[in-house]
Amino acid sequence: MAITEAVENYLETILILSQKQPDVHAIDICSYLGYSRPTVSIILKKMKDEGLVTVDGDNHIKLTDAGRRVAEHIYDRHTVLTSFFTYLGVKKDIAAEDACKVEHDISDETFSLLKAHYLKLSGNNEDGK
Repeated sequence: MAITEAVENYLETILILSQKQPDVHAIDICSYLGYSRPTVSIILKKMKDEGLVTVDGDNHIKLTDAGRRVAEHIYDRHTVLTSFFTYLGVKKDIAAEDACKVEHDISDETFSLLKAHYLKLSGNNEDGK
């Protein structure tokens, strides 16, 4: 299974939910993304088969090391881009929506330079949060 934009969104969602609550279940992902339970179940099975997530006996969903790397990579892009767009004067909700679109397509080189420039401009020294 290729790491598609959809898979990146699922992994990012699991990361975000796991930071907010002790256990993540499929229904939490459904609620967060607005997808149906069957749709989420199909993707979760594929991600489990690919070694990106684990699901225990209580149906707790956890990221594997490989899944966490992808999730943290895309989440970093999302937070930095949202902050950068907000810094430019874009309203926060629009900035977050635009960041979600751009985070999947921007090259590593462009993102790295944009992030460094934003951090220098804003006075942040670690990330865009």
